[in-house]
Amino acid sequence: MATRYDEVQVAGDPGDARTLVLLHGTGGDARSFAGLAPAVAPGAHAISLQGDVLENGMPRFFRRLREGVYDMDDLARAVTRLAAAGPLAVEAAGRDPATAVYVGFSNGANLIAATLLAHPDAIRRAVLMHPLIPFEIDPEPDLSGVDILVTAGRRDPIAPWASTETLVGGLRRAGARVRLADFPGGHEVGDAELAEIRRFLALQTG
Repeated sequence: MATRYDEVQVAGDPGDARTLVLLHGTGGDARSFAGLAPAVAPGAHAISLQGDVLENGMPRFFRRLREGVYDMDDLARAVTRLAAAGPLAVEAAGRDPATAVYVGFSNGANLIAATLLAHPDAIRRAVLMHPLIPFEIDPEPDLSGVDILVTAGRRDPIAPWASTETLVGGLRRAGARVRLADFPGGHEVGDAELAEIRRFLALQTG
């Protein structure tokens, strides 16, 4: 298994210690999702990773059997890869892996969440945009000291609100500091959501 992902980097300002690791959703790619960085964290250095599997020609980070049903073996493979490759990419960029913030949308958010649960030392700060974890968090890891922002749409048909609440509850029981920001829409990302992410990332000073 290759260690490094293909990636797109957005150079940050010299005085900004923040590093973002970006994981796109299905239908996006590393290049398109790299455009999120200046919108939510102007000045931060960003490393946008490219999903390594294809679904109907669209890149993803792990396979699924159908909507909302994951290929759990492939998810385990993807979790192991991100836990190793994420910090390696940050380190190769001359940044500190311990202070990186992982930001993912949909499929990318799902992989970040699953990696948090399996390798809590690999990711300490995260933004999960419209995540769906359709399985119980059992056993609960020790996520003490982990900071997470979860953003979600109340009418999201892909990541239902009840599933979001279950995920947030599990993360909190595991000891993570979780802020949940909900919006009235669906699976789309609007200006209010971007502003909420911007506020969270402004506190992550490296």
